[in-house]
Parts: sequence; structure tokens; C-alpha cells
Amino acid sequence: MGNFALYLAFLIPPLIIGFAVQGWLKKTVTQFMQVPVHTGLTGAQVAREILDRNGLDDVPVEPAPGGPLSDHYDPRKRSVNLSQGVYDGTAVASTAIAAHEVGHAIQHAKAYAPFRLRSAMWPVVAFASNAWLFLLLIGAVLGAFGLIQVAIVLYAVVVLFQLVTLPVEFDASRRALAQVNGLALVSTGERQGAKKVLTAAAMTYVAGALAALSQLAYYALIFLGNRN
Repeated sequence: MGNFALYLAFLIPPLIIGFAVQGWLKKTVTQFMQVPVHTGLTGAQVAREILDRNGLDDVPVEPAPGGPLSDHYDPRKRSVNLSQGVYDGTAVASTAIAAHEVGHAIQHAKAYAPFRLRSAMWPVVAFASNAWLFLLLIGAVLGAFGLIQVAIVLYAVVVLFQLVTLPVEFDASRRALAQVNGLALVSTGERQGAKKVLTAAAMTYVAGALAALSQLAYYALIFLGNRN
């Protein structure tokens, strides 16, 4: 199989899936940002309520500096950071997203093993994600097979990080649903909407991991396969 055929087989389908999942996520979040939650609580208030109920009153809830879907938990600062629409929003989607980020704070507090592994991997991954492509290009231009091997190993570390991220994200969503249900932060009717938002968000990580695995397989076949 030629290089172009390999490119089409390994990289195009995950790319299409990724775009489709991102579109699904944006559509789902937009839909449930229009559905008011019965409590009338903002995302920031929801996050604060769950944190306090779990003994995490020292974890701050702060506005995230980015745009939509920039919500995240920062394990270094131990802070929950919510995009403006979620922070101030009083919708089913803002409740679900805020609860998900608090799910990461609970993982941190309970020393959830995959969360700890992902955090431990981050310094290496930060280096690998910046270095692998540069080394791959230099190795390909110079015909330096050793550099190519190092580049692919570094990219494999990045892919492994994405795979480790999957159980972390799915578990955070599971914790989020348990919290919003247990604390009556969503009604029975709103529960399904919250679950749809969290499922769509989780699937973006699945699509990202699939794309990364496909790209790793492509480079391994192109460079290491040709070497053999």
C-alpha cells in the first residue's frame, strides 16, 4: 500500500469522526444551555455546593480565561475553572459541566489512581508533545533513523497520555451525575439532558485518542516499516 493510501486509511476517518463528535458536542451544549435548571443555580454555585458537600471548601471556583468549553480543573492550583457561560449560566448544561470539573477535584482529593498517573505523566508529555514532530522532521530530512525512532517513542508517550485520560474523564462524568442526582441539583427530567452533555463531552476524548492512535500507527508504518 502506498503512502498516500496509508494516509487516507489511517488519518482521514479519525479526522472525520473528530469533526463529527465536535459538532455533536457543540450542538448538545448549545441545546441544553437553553434549558433552565430548576434550581436556578449558576454553574459556579453548583460547583461550590458540590465542593462544600464533599469537604473541599478550600478549592476555589474561578472564571476560566478562555472561551466556550475552556472549563477545566487545575491540579497545580487545586482550582475549578469555568468558562463564562458555565460560570454564570443557570442551565442544565452549565450544571453538568460544572459538576464534571468538580468530579476531577474529587478524584484529586481521593487520590484516584488514573488521575494520579495522568498528573505524574504531564511533565514528560508536555516535553514530548513539543519535541516529537521536530525530531521526526529533522530525522526524515537527515535520514537519521535514530532520531525518527526517538520521535515515534515520544509520540507514543503522548498517545498513552490520551488513553490514560479516558478513564479519568469518564469517571469524572460518573461522579458528576452521582453528585447532581444525590444533591437534587437536577430534576428527573433534567437528568437526561445532563447525561447527554457529559456523554458528548466524553466522546471528544475518545475521538481524540482514536485519532492519536491512528496517527501513531501511520508514522510507525511509514518510517519504521520502510526501514524494515
